Amino acid sequence: MKNTLKMLSICVLVLMASCKESTSKESEVHIDNPVEEASDIDRIEPPHWWTGFKNSKLQLLVKHPNIGSATPEISHSGVTLVKFHKADSPNYLFLDLEISETANAEKFNIRFKLDDDSELIQTYELKSREISAEDYVGFDSSDAIYLITPDRFANANPENDEVEGLLQQGIDRTHGYARHGGDLQGITEHLDYIDDLGFTAVWPCPVLINDMPSGSYHGYAMTDFYKVDPRFGTLDEYKKLADELRNRDMKLIMDQVANHCGLEHWWMKDLPFKDWVNYQDYYLENIDNWNRETTKMSNHRRTTNQDPYAAKMDNDGMSQGWFVPDMPDLNQRNPFMANYIIQNSIWWVETLGLGGIRQDTYPYPDKAFMSDWAGAIMTEYPNFSIVGEEWSYNPLLIAYWQEGHENKDGYDSNLKSSMDFAMQKHIIDALNEEESWDKGLVKMYEGLANDFAYTSPKDIMAFLDNHDKSRVYTELKGDAVNTKIALSYLLMLPRIPQIYYGTEILMDDFDNPGDHGLIRTDFPGGWEGDKVNAFTGEGLSAEQKDMQSYLKKILNYRKTSEAIHEGETKHFAPFMGTYFLYRTKGDETVVHIINKNNKPIEIDLKYHEEMGLKGKTLKNIISGETMTWGDSIKLNEKGSLILTTKL
Repeated sequence: MKNTLKMLSICVLVLMASCKESTSKESEVHIDNPVEEASDIDRIEPPHWWTGFKNSKLQLLVKHPNIGSATPEISHSGVTLVKFHKADSPNYLFLDLEISETANAEKFNIRFKLDDDSELIQTYELKSREISAEDYVGFDSSDAIYLITPDRFANANPENDEVEGLLQQGIDRTHGYARHGGDLQGITEHLDYIDDLGFTAVWPCPVLINDMPSGSYHGYAMTDFYKVDPRFGTLDEYKKLADELRNRDMKLIMDQVANHCGLEHWWMKDLPFKDWVNYQDYYLENIDNWNRETTKMSNHRRTTNQDPYAAKMDNDGMSQGWFVPDMPDLNQRNPFMANYIIQNSIWWVETLGLGGIRQDTYPYPDKAFMSDWAGAIMTEYPNFSIVGEEWSYNPLLIAYWQEGHENKDGYDSNLKSSMDFAMQKHIIDALNEEESWDKGLVKMYEGLANDFAYTSPKDIMAFLDNHDKSRVYTELKGDAVNTKIALSYLLMLPRIPQIYYGTEILMDDFDNPGDHGLIRTDFPGGWEGDKVNAFTGEGLSAEQKDMQSYLKKILNYRKTSEAIHEGETKHFAPFMGTYFLYRTKGDETVVHIINKNNKPIEIDLKYHEEMGLKGKTLKNIISGETMTWGDSIKLNEKGSLILTTKL
């Protein structure tokens, strides 16, 4: 018994000693790594970073009076200051860091020793990544994207309508180019509506700050690439929108701009290098008289990117000219600018957990840089998606920018998707024209036949209208039936469909077709006191409600249709004012029939025998009625018919 007690006593003493040693070690770790936080530096970007990227390099932009004369020092395990660079302006310093796999995700201090032996200290933070790289899944042909102009969708928080200190003040909903007050919270609060319609992704036009004296509502003249415009809300509200979408298994697509910034961007007051923006010397010489006449504008000759005979002057005029006078053209050939843009894009992907990027004015920046930019993002996020805006009606140009396309010049864009402006025009023309051998539905048919030019047609984004183009209802001359045909066809194609907010209720720009302020009209019901509320249906006309219901039924069917997402496509040449399109995968076949005849017509289906549908039962996804596929089909009225074998 004594021996047993003695042994127990020894065990207790050992355990106490062990606990004491463990506590001591924890205290020592805490004492050895104190971070007394400081923020002496005016600006450091990116404002924080993460561990665990494939690319272990990080370049920090540091902005502070006379910081160029300082010597930076970093003492943090796993982080190495490889090199630092002075800029042409004495108020900048660029730091090249190497972040090893062993670097701790925590805060550390960067010290800047000045010539007078004083020092400035800036605390910087490395964070742990919350989502694994493989889990960043981008948009694809299974998605349907809802495009929103945030200022014009819903004003959930009137308190942020005016923000003191910004150049453009006030809201005026009667003015097409003034701010109207829509915000991020307005989108978040109406996700039920968007989800219920059947959309799976939301693309808001840019919400980063545009501190411009006018036209600040659209978002494409950014004056700080790391700051949300406070009139749209806060970074936390932006994150909340992303989180709420993710909780619904939906995706947030961020609209980014690599080509230009706003003229009031903070660095335009003190440019770091002599070649930070294109035509910089010329701009500085004419800064007091800067307007459309004095600006070195882009020639907008986008074909110079592919043209084997293009003159250098034309090529430079395209990529280096300014888009408009109040949007300085960024010089991506400057390696510091190139790093800045790439890191900014990755910062936003990681911060918001994005489901994709839409890149504005894709052919305008330096095209070698754009390949590097997309490549850097896709390397970090292999399942991600990026779509580039190529505003061209030529399929050859659209195809050129898609990853994997065999271009004669050897160019590989690393870009998964480009935008199908060509198909948009084909659909509008086909429905507006009278039927003939070379007009009408043949435009759709031959437009889709051009898919032989594309590496992956189903990864191209198709649309009928957007924030830059006249509303589809307007382009189709107020014909609701033709609008239904256009929408149903769009949603059946081997494409990623994008639909502009308000198309579901026939919003239009008849008063001044093509006017941007009118195209981006307020969504009814998004403001307190609106007499019409499209979210609830209150005040909508019967025609508007019918369109809303029609689109909802197609979108919600499409959401689970593998035949539409990735099925084989087959279409038959237009015949007697009709056009048949089939999408098939496994046991599911979806038939889309367009009929432009105002009188009943019967079509012989023996010509379609190869589709193997004879004797099968098909359901109309709009009416729910069923039919047996026979030797012929009678079409009683103009419109589109969508039938499925999935009952």
